[in-house]
Amino acid sequence: MLSRLARPAAAAAALRRGLATTAQNNAKVAVLGASGGIGQPLSLLLKNSPLVSRLSLYDIAHTPGVAADLSHIETRANVKGFLGPEQLPECLKGCNVVVIPAGVPRKPGMTRDDLFNTNASIVATLTSACAKHCPEAMICIISNPVNSTIPITSEVFKRHGVYNPNRIFGVTTLDIVRANTFVAELKGLDPARVSVPVIGGHAGKTIIPLISQCTPKVEFPQDQLEKLTGRIQEAGTEVVKAKAGAGSATLSMAYAGARFVFSLVDAMNGKEGVIECAFVRSEETESPYFSTPLLLGKNGIEKNLGIGKISPFEEKMVAEAMSELKASIKKGEEFAKNFK
Repeated sequence: MLSRLARPAAAAAALRRGLATTAQNNAKVAVLGASGGIGQPLSLLLKNSPLVSRLSLYDIAHTPGVAADLSHIETRANVKGFLGPEQLPECLKGCNVVVIPAGVPRKPGMTRDDLFNTNASIVATLTSACAKHCPEAMICIISNPVNSTIPITSEVFKRHGVYNPNRIFGVTTLDIVRANTFVAELKGLDPARVSVPVIGGHAGKTIIPLISQCTPKVEFPQDQLEKLTGRIQEAGTEVVKAKAGAGSATLSMAYAGARFVFSLVDAMNGKEGVIECAFVRSEETESPYFSTPLLLGKNGIEKNLGIGKISPFEEKMVAEAMSELKASIKKGEEFAKNFK
């Protein structure tokens, strides 16, 4: 996927030579939480893409500065910063895609679920504004715990009478990016050519890497497979510990978030065969929300590709994830019902 992130440089050079990009590359993208640890590098990657024509940045502090800084970059996306709740409606007006990394990051010793009370309110408030001001936009939620914030988003959109499950995504792409990287390291492969689907949810044992479906095909002894799976599941904690209280996975999450947005916009522009995993409303398992590979299209999810054939080890992981997944989903739904 490095090529996808490298494309903007060539496109910027083409623009400087006066060559127009295609008329379809006019995505209007909003980043809510644009001044934060994920929001800033994510906004930089989006500004660097020829797919984006307008970049609306929102936060409760520092957005004018972030917008001014990014606006000096010689790419076509027009950048504007919006500050505080009174400017949020204007930020969202006309947006095709909204990415929400807003919220507090994890600190050492915290689980994603520990972020719930703060981040749940933030997500409910922001998605309520989306439901009012850009109800047709694709909503991409990064704010943790994703296993709860996606059900919250769905309930908020239902309350406003504009719910479309094909347009609401929990961005779990970082789990895929990590799985690709770790498998490539162990096998001496080019990580850009490795593709591991990761299904389930986006916390601990609900993160289920399908090594049996890896492209190219790879095999590991059981003990190494268990260790690799554990590393993928706890990779976020690995970063939190390494940063020693100074933050969580921000740069890799920004990369993963940008990768998902670029795939989504490509599909919205009519590109065929675009597949990404995301945590969405699902009937693939007994869990009402579940991440699986999705075929993306002009209107969001075109087809849920399901779990496919998996190994007994992976089947066991799916079964063991169910109770935690369902509890996190229920927690999100209950919160949304009581949110004023």
